[in-house]
Amino acid sequence: MTSKNYVDFGALEELDSYLLDPSYDFGNCNNPDVCNPLSQFSVQTYEQNCAFEPSPASGTHPPYASSSNGSCGTQPDCLSDTTNNDVFNNCPLALSSSYGLDCLDEMKNDKLGEAGASLIDAHNNQLSSELVLSDAAMEIVGRRDLKEMLVACAKAVRDNDLVTREFLMYELQLMVSVSGEPLQRLGAYMLEGLVARLASSGSSIYKALRCKEPSSPELLSYMHLLYEACPYFKFGYLSANGAIADAMKNENRIHIIDFQITQGTQWITLIQALASRPGGPPQVRITGIDDSFSANARGGGLEIVGKRLSGLAQSCGVPFEFHGVAISGCDIESEHLGVRPGEALAVNFAMMLHHIPDESVGVQNHRDRILRMVKNLSPKVVTLIEHESNTNTAPFLLRFTETLDYYLAVFESVDEALSRDHKERINVEQHCLARDIVNIIACEGLERVERHEPLGKWRLRLSMAGFNPFPLSSFVNATIKNLLKNYSRKYTLEEGDGCLYLGWMNRDLVASSAWI
Repeated sequence: MTSKNYVDFGALEELDSYLLDPSYDFGNCNNPDVCNPLSQFSVQTYEQNCAFEPSPASGTHPPYASSSNGSCGTQPDCLSDTTNNDVFNNCPLALSSSYGLDCLDEMKNDKLGEAGASLIDAHNNQLSSELVLSDAAMEIVGRRDLKEMLVACAKAVRDNDLVTREFLMYELQLMVSVSGEPLQRLGAYMLEGLVARLASSGSSIYKALRCKEPSSPELLSYMHLLYEACPYFKFGYLSANGAIADAMKNENRIHIIDFQITQGTQWITLIQALASRPGGPPQVRITGIDDSFSANARGGGLEIVGKRLSGLAQSCGVPFEFHGVAISGCDIESEHLGVRPGEALAVNFAMMLHHIPDESVGVQNHRDRILRMVKNLSPKVVTLIEHESNTNTAPFLLRFTETLDYYLAVFESVDEALSRDHKERINVEQHCLARDIVNIIACEGLERVERHEPLGKWRLRLSMAGFNPFPLSSFVNATIKNLLKNYSRKYTLEEGDGCLYLGWMNRDLVASSAWI
């Protein structure tokens, strides 16, 4: 006969928030009511006191950086009371913990009459009969395997197994740490994602979990530090630029449309390369598309990017023109792109298309619409840089395990480049990685902005839009190999069907391809 494991929930504490100001020491915040909302409201309290309606979101994000906004709408802030008539509504903590039972005892003794006391006693008895933990859960906790415990907790969340999920969450919060080993750090953010998911609003909850929004210079410095510490961005930019330079080698008038230009960093090396082209540089025009989140990171609008690139082009002797388009990806139409006759067109999708919703999200399949629109412009080349991960249509538990596997490799690579005592490492992981993780785990529908697809799926989409592969040249491959000499030997570079894959040990992380 299976034994029953009765859990002493008197030992459980409310979960700490892991998406706080990195200097926050889980107890030293000037405003704990703001900085740690979960110290007062557990998951069940959020469920009782806030009705979150699925809603669209707005904005796209720079690579490996996210915001609390999505792609095609607005996200309301909501913490509204929907249970005014609930006899237990005044209890500020979860009814499943002993804190909740203590609160009910106070209500019974001080505020309620005999009928109310009887009702609460019945509720307590019901809870006591349900606090039974399976042998399987006890064995998992006994092994203290952090990965296994995270997956088991996600399974309990999926199955609505309240007892197992709260027990595992309590045990997990004792094992994870934003300053620990890579798996401990990732586990902290994944646990936060599970808490946000149970609160029924990943977007709103992780906005509430921030002590402060970093200023523009701070956020830009975190992104730059990640850019320098790990080769993911440079790999994508150099491989895409190599494909564009190859396709445009005989063109005198070049128009590049960058669907998410962010800081414009990608184009520095291309402008410099075109400046030294035999026979003189071509005329270059760049149309840079971006949204409000990148404006926050830049500290201003797209004119900042235009001035920077124009100054560089002038110093290199390259005739140059810049046109900024501040618009969300879902709203882009061909008339925004300013295509002119006689110009050779290159279109760049650098870690951007996975932010665009497809047919699995709503009736408007913007992801495929944009690809068809671009094909109708007859570009000389289209470059695609994307995460090699499969989280778009995967069900929750598979999405959770895929995220765990993918981002563990990323956190390990960061750990190799930035020491544990590096004062900005937690900032980099929090502001450039963690919020993406929370979004993937906590959000559904239009609220989920991070919807990665592996290259195999992108290949199908591009083929359906009428594109054919444009194999990357051996020169591009050699350039990337030289780049990786400056980084850990654990990075891998693989070539397949004319595409390049950058990985960490045995896990592909970024895929780069070109299409005509």
